[in-house]
Amino acid sequence: MEFNHYSVMLEECMEGLNIDPAGIYLDGTAGGAGHSREIARRLTTGQLIALDQDPDAVAIATERLKGLPAQVIQRNFRQAPQVLDELGIGQINGVLLDLGVSSHQLDVAERGFSYHTDAPLDMRMSQAGETAADLIATRDREELTRILRDYGEEPYAWQIAGKIVSARESQPITTTLQLAQLVAAAVPPAERRKAKNPARRTFQALRIAVNSELDALNEGLDGLFERLAPGGRMCIITFHSLEDRLVKQKFKRWGQKCTCPPEYPVCVCGGKPKAILVNRKPIEPSARELEENRRSRSAKLRILEKC
Repeated sequence: MEFNHYSVMLEECMEGLNIDPAGIYLDGTAGGAGHSREIARRLTTGQLIALDQDPDAVAIATERLKGLPAQVIQRNFRQAPQVLDELGIGQINGVLLDLGVSSHQLDVAERGFSYHTDAPLDMRMSQAGETAADLIATRDREELTRILRDYGEEPYAWQIAGKIVSARESQPITTTLQLAQLVAAAVPPAERRKAKNPARRTFQALRIAVNSELDALNEGLDGLFERLAPGGRMCIITFHSLEDRLVKQKFKRWGQKCTCPPEYPVCVCGGKPKAILVNRKPIEPSARELEENRRSRSAKLRILEKC
């Protein structure tokens, strides 16, 4: 099976994790196992747990991690605490999440993530459950507008949702090209003339909704931080502002000393931070990496160490 995935900011992640050869690490988004393999290679008596909800990724990661101190499990990282319980593992020394859609998912047309080629409108990372086609066939205009606005930050959400609802009365919307053409028809001509495809925000929004990505990230970060050992590190790579904002807010809250209400004139809680930020500002790909992998251009890496 071909599974291409460029491991974004690989060296920066390895440095950020500050790997203990005897430690236990969790890669919550194994993908093509690029990050996983580098973590596992640095372990001696340690162990890597690699999770992914995509069965294609699980198959290839299992193959690529053979002979290394690692095991691959098909599960969403939001379920990491349950996985660790099943394995009898209490705490972990580090966790990595690469939240991007893999090149494999984008490049295999039938997965339905890309608006560049015509394919079934799927977008399911786990290849199970409701598809993007199911979603746009069943939601009313108001709910579709909310999804496009909240998850895609789409300024023409109401118009696009209206076009979808109107079009589906004539025939089902089942392919990526159908949807991309509807979006193009719904936005002003000036928007269509821009270099970026006008469907990009709609596709992002539907992908996030289909896979419950923000809910999974919110829940997953809390669960993983809880299981992180003191001195353990968390490296999170995001690819759009919604993810990055959520990660930034979580990290900020865990790093706060005082948790008193803002109206209190002085601190009375005597609080201590739960974590420290390893990098105050997000790390971005180097110029060389951007040349090698254009898809990494929006990536941001944030690193935290638990107190």
